[in-house]
Amino acid sequence: MKNIGYRLLKLWIKTGLYLYYGKIKISGLENVSKSEPILFLPNHQGALMDVLLIVTDCHRKPFFLTRSDVFKRPTLKKFFAFLRMLPIYRIRDGRESLKKNQAVFEQCTRLFQQNHALVIFPEANHNIKRRVRPLSKGFTRILLNTLEKTPDVKIHIIPIGMNYRSNSGFPDKVALYYGTSIVANEFYDKKAGENAIHTLKDAVSDCLKTLTTHIEDQQNYDAALRKLDALQVDYLNPKETNASIKYLDVSDDKITDNLIPGALQIILSGIFNILNFPVLIPWRTWIKPKVWEPEFMATSRFGFALLAYPLYYLMVFAVIAMIWNGALGFAVIVGIFIYNWAYVRWK
Repeated sequence: MKNIGYRLLKLWIKTGLYLYYGKIKISGLENVSKSEPILFLPNHQGALMDVLLIVTDCHRKPFFLTRSDVFKRPTLKKFFAFLRMLPIYRIRDGRESLKKNQAVFEQCTRLFQQNHALVIFPEANHNIKRRVRPLSKGFTRILLNTLEKTPDVKIHIIPIGMNYRSNSGFPDKVALYYGTSIVANEFYDKKAGENAIHTLKDAVSDCLKTLTTHIEDQQNYDAALRKLDALQVDYLNPKETNASIKYLDVSDDKITDNLIPGALQIILSGIFNILNFPVLIPWRTWIKPKVWEPEFMATSRFGFALLAYPLYYLMVFAVIAMIWNGALGFAVIVGIFIYNWAYVRWK
């Protein structure tokens, strides 16, 4: 029963994701073993959206290591356990809390021994910037803890590049690139100690920098981003975008704005706003202003839409069915649905 509930929830969320995003491009799934232990290591730009996009299409049923503060409420704790989420404790949770991580590491070791897949965000936090941030040691400690106990367990590390066209904007598009397997065992060396950890971190970081857009120059980051936006680079293609970054002249601050919306775009956006105003008004008036970080904008919008749109379509059908008839009500909601679907993909 629990497995059926998980599958139904996954189907609902996956359907919502493919309606929310105008395009979801997934590459490299052939690198994902369906039977061996895997550690997925994605960059982290989109808060919960990163998690949902991975779990719905990665060909595995992974466990996620998640910051411990979300487990404080007992009801949520049960729900997160249902979603196969495990708490990880950070220094901000209190130095004493860090001791609890050892029990989590032991649980991860058992999961690897049972050929499960785990997901850890190695940057240890989320940030909307288009760059790979320094990686923490957390994932290396989990790997070394497992390999010390069972060195014969072959663990595959799969870096994942998360690439959003906008991330906080809507409509949006996204591309996930699953990198080639990095076998953790090849980096395990008791004598090497910290050097082995640094070598493994560098290998994962270098791979992630090819799977997502990476602006290395932090000092001129904003200028570089403005240049890329003006060039209208395809952020869903990190290889081409990173090639463009190499030739950017950030000292030349003259930027031509090619992003002015045309008349057709204005008209189609206006129609979308009219058709969906019962959903858009509460979102823009009450919920959107309370989103505390840009990284959570897409998560909040998607979560709201996932709940609000079934109710909206049901309300439209009920009102039209009572005034006219059910056939007309059904036709209207199908028409609104098709327009929304086409608008998200076109824009």
